[in-house]
Amino acid sequence: MLNITTHVAIPDTEIELHAIRAQGAGGQNVNKVSTAIHLRFDINASSLPEIYKERLGQLKDRRISSDGVIIIKAQRYRSQEKNREDALARLQALIKSSAITPKKRTATKPTKASVKRRIESKTQRGQLKTLRSKIDD
Repeated sequence: MLNITTHVAIPDTEIELHAIRAQGAGGQNVNKVSTAIHLRFDINASSLPEIYKERLGQLKDRRISSDGVIIIKAQRYRSQEKNREDALARLQALIKSSAITPKKRTATKPTKASVKRRIESKTQRGQLKTLRSKIDD
């Protein structure tokens, strides 16, 4: 069970984990041992609440395919178990981030003093530019 919040959890049967060979440094170990983890999680077929599914579908994340499948490749560590924990933690963080509702922006009016300062700086800048121009005889 992968706990997302106190009320939401994902059963292990919905998460596909496959061991694959890692890329990069590691000597002969890289060629022999499959230490990297390839995680696949189908959003639409999962038991997540609908609000989580909608928000995950709206995310513009390269780890989410057009079919609604989250694909995570973990190969940061040299041991398979640490990579498995890393992949699950990254999945958990992604789902948690989609659960947070962004605050609505409240429109505010600029103060009179800030408007005055802005216009004064614009006129000063304009005067500086006119002083740079050629002088007519």
